[in-house]
Amino acid sequence: MTNTLASTCPEVIAEIRGAVACITLNRARALNALSLPMIRAIASALLAWRDDPAVQAVAIRGMGKEGPFGAFCAGGDIRFFHQAMLRGDGELEDFFTEEYALNHLIHHYPKPYIAFMDGIVMGGGMGISQGAQLRIVTPRTKMAMPETNIGLFPDVGGGWFLARCPDHSGEWLALTSEVVGAGDALALQLADTCFDAARLGEAWDALASLPQVDAASLRAWQQAYVTPAPAATLPLDTLARCFEQPDVLRIVQALEKEPGEWAAATVKALRTHSPLMQQVTLEQIRRGAGMSLADELRMERDMVRHCFNTRHLDRFMGATDTMEGIRALVIDKDRQPKWNPARLEDVTTGMVAGFFESPWPAHAHPLRELA
Repeated sequence: MTNTLASTCPEVIAEIRGAVACITLNRARALNALSLPMIRAIASALLAWRDDPAVQAVAIRGMGKEGPFGAFCAGGDIRFFHQAMLRGDGELEDFFTEEYALNHLIHHYPKPYIAFMDGIVMGGGMGISQGAQLRIVTPRTKMAMPETNIGLFPDVGGGWFLARCPDHSGEWLALTSEVVGAGDALALQLADTCFDAARLGEAWDALASLPQVDAASLRAWQQAYVTPAPAATLPLDTLARCFEQPDVLRIVQALEKEPGEWAAATVKALRTHSPLMQQVTLEQIRRGAGMSLADELRMERDMVRHCFNTRHLDRFMGATDTMEGIRALVIDKDRQPKWNPARLEDVTTGMVAGFFESPWPAHAHPLRELA
């Protein structure tokens, strides 16, 4: 029996099938990029199911262009960010507050939450999947935290979960915006198992058919669909050696001493992205290593306010690196962002420190209620 929740957002399908509540992101034309109505619909469903005794687990997937699966979620709606900032729309603030609250809800959800991370899983897509009890990838998974590419930082809890990847690999993923497949996702501890992509529909239906969803039944269900993941390709020893340096400039200098194409490509990426936001990102992840998820998300909420209104540097709206990155990579697509400063060598500690000063007193913080 299927029970579909009423929703004012057609881009999220929320239904109960047997003992499993199912969420399908239904915005295939935009690779299921998250809008504010989608975030609200997901949160509303999860809150409704949290205390529903008929719901024993939750599963989430994305709709591809040819049907279910094939794409999970490409992140947040970046064009909306740009348009909302230019028109002074307060919904931009709501978007980040509610998205981060949703990320926290998923990480602390009291029932098994199972993410089918097939196809594109980037940015905001990581935010709604990394808190899952079971994170399923496939041989066609393309995973990334690409925020530094547009002059932002890896938010949605990225400073928390990337800090917990082995051997500085989370810092590499954040700073370079590189895309990894299933094998490297497993090696970086950002996924738990690899399923056969051709059998995802069967696995989805079988999950909903389980008469009871407990640890034993989930384990048996999982084993029926596991397939060997593609081999991991990252040179983790080299990565760890270079990315343990105290700042991005010295990471680049260490990489420049390494032979091979991987090191050269990594240097190119680090020299291409916003120098300021590279160093802010490194600081975020290293602070996040010692923080609770709630505190790290509160820090991110502070940071994202500074990204769109960099008051301590007297830069606002289009003058910020974040808006310039979105303009160059998404709006005008000239791929010629004019970063300020333009070189890693010119980033100062004072420029970075301002991103970590909260614009709000603790009692008025928009995420003060996260526990």
